[in-house]
Amino acid sequence: MWLHRAMHAGFYVLLAASAARYVAYHGVDSVVLGVAVVLGALYPAGVRWTRGLAVVLATWLVLVWLAPSFGWCAIPLFFQCLRQLRPRIAVPIAGVLTIAVVLAQVRLADVVDPSLVLGPVGVAVITAAVFFDRRRLIHEAGVLQERQRLAREIHDTLAQGLSSINLLLELGDTRRAADVARENLAEARRFVRDLSPLQGRSLEDALRGLCERVEVHGEPYPLTVQTEVALLRVAQGALANVREHAEASTVVVTLSYLDDAVALDVRDDGRGFDPAAVSPREGRGYGLASIRGRIAELGGTLSVESAPGEGTALAVTVPTRTTGTTGSR
Repeated sequence: MWLHRAMHAGFYVLLAASAARYVAYHGVDSVVLGVAVVLGALYPAGVRWTRGLAVVLATWLVLVWLAPSFGWCAIPLFFQCLRQLRPRIAVPIAGVLTIAVVLAQVRLADVVDPSLVLGPVGVAVITAAVFFDRRRLIHEAGVLQERQRLAREIHDTLAQGLSSINLLLELGDTRRAADVARENLAEARRFVRDLSPLQGRSLEDALRGLCERVEVHGEPYPLTVQTEVALLRVAQGALANVREHAEASTVVVTLSYLDDAVALDVRDDGRGFDPAAVSPREGRGYGLASIRGRIAELGGTLSVESAPGEGTALAVTVPTRTTGTTGSR
């Protein structure tokens, strides 16, 4: 989280420094400073929503065109692109930001030299390298934690069960041995069921495989497998309800990483319904009951806001205080 906050603070420091430089060399220009103030006001929205980020980037490009001094604000904006967007989208946008910085440097310089191109490119490469290496380290830490969790579970359940079966067979109690074997088989199937839904993908990528519009807010950190699987199942169930009942034209899935919890929201603009009037035999009841039970097992909460003709918003929140940034994937 510290890098995330440092980039936010760095953006405003660079914005203020760029404004001070511009005033020192060109005096007060209400248009330039006005656009700078607008950019500073829009930045929080760009951190939270992908569409907001697009508006922030467009505003920054206008500002750099008016005043090249603001070019170095690209560094935290570059970081936000890497954090919020998939690499195949973030990298081309980062290229556009880098080109804008290069052009700004050239406009400011009295003499054009290679450093004006190589400097911004080098900073962009270093920023990307730091970001992706940090993501790799977080993932590896999550993998290690998950291996330790599985080792404990296997020792406490399957290994103990096999020892019991061996002892019972030596005592000739085949009936009890068969019962323990069935229990162990059920445990083994539970392990497979819990591990397989993501199929090696991140939770964000798995959600994007279910819905075209997926927004990620906050800085992602590793979650336990149970939490990831539960959130994925919730999204699958909610989207199935939308397809079957809502007749919606737009569905948005939002995954939010908070300091002590992770939240998943599924919003649609469909025909809506009265949550208080729904019973299991009407179709939605079993789906909501299943979601509520799955989230309750993790100590989380479920809320559903809907009304006829006004769409539906389903929100689940799962605490992560015990996993934090050292959770597992």
